[in-house]
Amino acid sequence: MKKFKFTIKGNEYEVNIKDIEGDIALIDVNGTNYEVEIHQEKTKTTKTPTLVRPRVAVERKDSKIKKSVSSRAYKLNAPLPGSIFKILKNEGDEVKKGDTIMIMEAMKMENNIQSEKEGIIVSMKVKVGDSVLQNDVLAEIE
Repeated sequence: MKKFKFTIKGNEYEVNIKDIEGDIALIDVNGTNYEVEIHQEKTKTTKTPTLVRPRVAVERKDSKIKKSVSSRAYKLNAPLPGSIFKILKNEGDEVKKGDTIMIMEAMKMENNIQSEKEGIIVSMKVKVGDSVLQNDVLAEIE
């Protein structure tokens, strides 16, 4: 219930709006109930347009990161978010510490992703063009 005070031609009125149903309002004016009709003004149009964008369908069948995990292998993680630009080593290749395995594009720069361990690449979890987040597994080295 909303309460208002009106002064009309020097007379003060206490108005309580009890109920509004459609364009009829039940009000109490100084203890007397009235049903009044509400006349609505034109709705104000805003100058700010409402932005409506169509939903963009993203098809990511081929760019999903493989989730299979081997227990003994060392996981090479992405140092920051980006996309895989070039892969230099493949599954089964032998790598030494410091060898560049792939090149990742992040923040408009090419970053060399290097092996932090000697061993054989057991699995590559990404391929060229995949987008990765920070700490996503890129490859496993055993």
